[in-house]
Amino acid sequence: MTDAPRSTPEEPWPVRVVSQKVGAWIAKLGWVWVDGQVAQISRRPGAGTVFLTLRDPSADLSLTVTTNRDVLDSGAPELREGARVVLHAKPEFYAARGTLSLRADEIRQVGLGELLARLEKLKKLLAAEGLFDRARKRRPPFLPQRIGLITGRASAAERDVLTNTRRRWPAVEFRTVNVAVQGPGAVSQIVDALRVLDADETIDVIILARGGGGIEDLLPFSDEALCRAVFACRTPVVSAIGHETDAPLVDYVADVRASTPTDAAKRVVPDLADEVRLIGQARSRLERAVRNLVDRESHRLTLLRSRPVLARPQVMVEQRAAEVTALRDRAGRSLTHRLDAATADLRHTLARLRALSPAATLDRGYAIVQRVDGHVVRAAGEVAQGDPLRVRLAEGELTATVEEMRTR
Repeated sequence: MTDAPRSTPEEPWPVRVVSQKVGAWIAKLGWVWVDGQVAQISRRPGAGTVFLTLRDPSADLSLTVTTNRDVLDSGAPELREGARVVLHAKPEFYAARGTLSLRADEIRQVGLGELLARLEKLKKLLAAEGLFDRARKRRPPFLPQRIGLITGRASAAERDVLTNTRRRWPAVEFRTVNVAVQGPGAVSQIVDALRVLDADETIDVIILARGGGGIEDLLPFSDEALCRAVFACRTPVVSAIGHETDAPLVDYVADVRASTPTDAAKRVVPDLADEVRLIGQARSRLERAVRNLVDRESHRLTLLRSRPVLARPQVMVEQRAAEVTALRDRAGRSLTHRLDAATADLRHTLARLRALSPAATLDRGYAIVQRVDGHVVRAAGEVAQGDPLRVRLAEGELTATVEEMRTR
């Protein structure tokens, strides 16, 4: 078919031309290998064509696949809904209805060994990106006020989580979102539920719970999109998938891994009876500690009160008063002694002074002869005849005139 000229508002393309061009572009893709999960199988009795609905496990996308019954019987005779397949197909655009489908000429059902190999490869990829890092895992709150629960409707896992959690802590609240936990739509429903609960500010922790099952049944919980959604949650996530031996990849990404849904209840809320018992033990220890402290301090007070200084406080004053009196007496005696010694010294000094004083000599009948200028006359040659003299006696003075001088 020759290309039509470009369309314009004046010369638009007819619908048939657009359909032909779309079909031509799709045909250019050619044959491709496609991986997906079978959401639906339609085998009409007597018909040689089988219709499949192939779904992407990680996204809400699906395509219709048509194939011959012989192709299906030779490649996957036991194919059922929910199985993983790899098929060789060519995309086709059905212009009459404007629909896209795949025409398969080979279908292979993915075996368990191949599934495990893919999961191991995905596990290494996620670990390398740090999704399993223990350092980023958060500890759920000790006592969450409200718990988000994602599980199957009316499932044993839902009953186990609700029953055991409320048995341990009756006041806890739940917001439960029921989803498909296996099959083609499980991953998208679980991811949507995670987003809803993670956006709820009242949710303190999210529990992702499912009962046991085979590896194929638990495949949604090893899906890459679900693992990344759990990693992106701001709310701590507890994974309680299957039994102890089951280990889907979401267990490695979740903040806490519980071996069973019952174990999740034990990890999320404390046991009220245990907490009451612990509080009682703590109160008993506190009471004993306070009682011991009071007894010890009372004993100390008794010992302090029994001391003389507190039994008779005036004793301390009396002792100090006695010490002050003794010091005052010592000071008085010392001062008296020093005054007596000083008085005796003064008396002795005065006696010596008197003994050496001219007055004492005068008292014994001697006199001091002085000239008028006050010079003491010690020799007759120091005066001349007719010189006036002063004669000092023990009592009073005399005035005399030199009439005669004699020398020895």
